[in-house]
Amino acid sequence: MTRLAVIGGGRMGEALLAGLLRAGWADAADIAVVEAVADRRAVLADRFPGVSVVEEVPSAGGAVVAVKPADVAAACRAAAAAGVERLLSVAAGVTVATLEEALGGDVAVVRAMPNTPALVGEGVAAIAAGSRATEDDLAWAEGVLGAVGEVVRVPERMLDAVTGLSGSGPAYVFLVVEAMVDAGVLVGLPREVSETLATRTVLGAARLLVESDEGPEALRGAVTSPGGTTAAGLLALERAGVRAAFLDAVSAATDRSRQLGTA
Repeated sequence: MTRLAVIGGGRMGEALLAGLLRAGWADAADIAVVEAVADRRAVLADRFPGVSVVEEVPSAGGAVVAVKPADVAAACRAAAAAGVERLLSVAAGVTVATLEEALGGDVAVVRAMPNTPALVGEGVAAIAAGSRATEDDLAWAEGVLGAVGEVVRVPERMLDAVTGLSGSGPAYVFLVVEAMVDAGVLVGLPREVSETLATRTVLGAARLLVESDEGPEALRGAVTSPGGTTAAGLLALERAGVRAAFLDAVSAATDRSRQLGTA
């Protein structure tokens, strides 16, 4: 029996596979990737020697469903037919109830919401237990997703908010960096220089947040001298309603996630 079947060889499936192998979670021979598109199977087989790249779901101790939401039910039925014992879904908007109905039987389900920085091993994911999931199943899911970033546990009712904040969050950050680059060009910097400065500023600030014992408010205060340049810049952002815009963005994305989950 295969230790893990990754159903879906797209970007997230590939990121999980690479992270699991990099972390030593399993040997290549213990993992199978299920991919319907022949050309994509060839790419994955070349990229991950020793991993079984197949068209049909094999018998496996566990499976990760990393397909488009419209394909989740079929993937679950195939996993159940293959005798998969537990399943982790990273499909956005697909509820535990929908997953369990498609699986039938006694398959344990864990639903997750990861984000795209998992592609570089810096993701963050939230997981929620299905009705038959045990502590062991949650620990297993944490081990899988922990290979590509941090993992937190939440009740399923919070996953829409997770989607609105961290699932969609990378796009908010990319937009901020894009705007910072354009602003640097506006004030006279060459675009290449502005891109380097903006990108590394965001990276460094994020690392400082993660590694510091202080929160964002304290760190912001530490670089804001009374009457200084940073204070002037922050005043302009507050006058433009940037803080409120982020509140609205996360709320709108959360609401949209709820709508998709009931569609």
